[in-house]
Formats: sequence, C-alpha cells, structure tokens
Amino acid sequence: STANAPEDDGPNRYSRTERTTYSRYSRDANSSGSSVPSNTLEKRIEELERELAKERQENVRLMKMTQDKEELIGKLKEEIDLLNR
Repeated sequence: STANAPEDDGPNRYSRTERTTYSRYSRDANSSGSSVPSNTLEKRIEELERELAKERQENVRLMKMTQDKEELIGKLKEEIDLLNR
C-alpha cells in the first residue's frame, strides 16, 4: 500500500491518468500523419498538464477556504443563538 501513497496525495493523484492520456494523445498524433510535429504537440500537452495542475491546486485552495468559512458561519450562528437566549 505504501507504493500507492504518492499517487493518493493532492496533485500527484492524477499523474497516472495524465500519463495514460498523454501516451494516448501522443500515439494518436503520430499515427494521424498530422502536419504539426509531434514534439510541438508534446510541448503543448506538457504545457496544458502544468496548467491543469495549477488549476487543481487552486481548486483545492478554494475548497479549503470555503470549508473554513462554513465552519466560521456555523460558530457564529451558535454564538448568535446563545446571545438570543
């Protein structure tokens, strides 16, 4: 189970899927006979993967902020209830 641990952590949990997707797109690009060189496509895919990783990190950060604010709202509601009694 320890071998799988790094993939279960935050941004790393998508790495296996991204590698699979990357391989599939790379293979498709090579077999299609496209006029765009495969190294250009590979660079673009890497760029998009980096952008996706940043978006996921931002998403995690925003989710954490939302949870913190919901907890604060709950505490404030409890305090208001106590003050009203």
